Amino acid sequence: MTNLLSNLKIAVPEKIYVKDPESSELGKRIIKHSILLINDIGFDSFTFKKLGAIIGSNESSIYRYFESKHKLLLYLSSWYWAWLEYQLVFETHNIYDKKEKLEKAIQIVTRTTKEDSNYTHINEVVLNNIIINENSKSFLTKEVDKENKDGYFNIYKRVVQRLRDIIEEIKPDYNYPSSLASTIIDGSLHQHFLKDHFASITDCKEDVTPTNFLVNLTLNTLKL
Repeated sequence: MTNLLSNLKIAVPEKIYVKDPESSELGKRIIKHSILLINDIGFDSFTFKKLGAIIGSNESSIYRYFESKHKLLLYLSSWYWAWLEYQLVFETHNIYDKKEKLEKAIQIVTRTTKEDSNYTHINEVVLNNIIINENSKSFLTKEVDKENKDGYFNIYKRVVQRLRDIIEEIKPDYNYPSSLASTIIDGSLHQHFLKDHFASITDCKEDVTPTNFLVNLTLNTLKL
């Protein structure tokens, strides 16, 4: 898988950015340091002015890549889901036992993230923290329907649909595969958040991961 991923370029919908940040060293620095800064101060406090000060560039140079910090967050979110999709595809494509494939798929979309050395300008562990804490801000906006129509969330939806397809393979008569798939993926983010910030209202802790809970929930729901 590592060799395959090293030859792949993460594809983000072109409408999200003005100029592809992967096309230049400045663009890669914008991505690298925006991840670190958002994780450090939060998306609400994040500005292009603060980012520019860190990377030694003015705001106008950042606007040449992204028209707003909302679009930057959409880019980071899309990149994360595309990276996760590659893992989901490659790590399950040779698994023929349907139950084993489902359990592996749930593990992939819910596990604690490890850094991927194939993308040196992106710290996937820190990006995962941003997705856990800030991802909902990418779509809880008045423009969500238009942005959805424009394809901004296609990669996220593909991840859900791939998991749905695996559920349907093992339980074709189950009536709610899409709802279960989206619940697993979004529920994982929520459980990771609760584990870090509201430990008294989740059973997830050091020795009980969101993966443990969601595999148990899924297998019991599907009666497997």
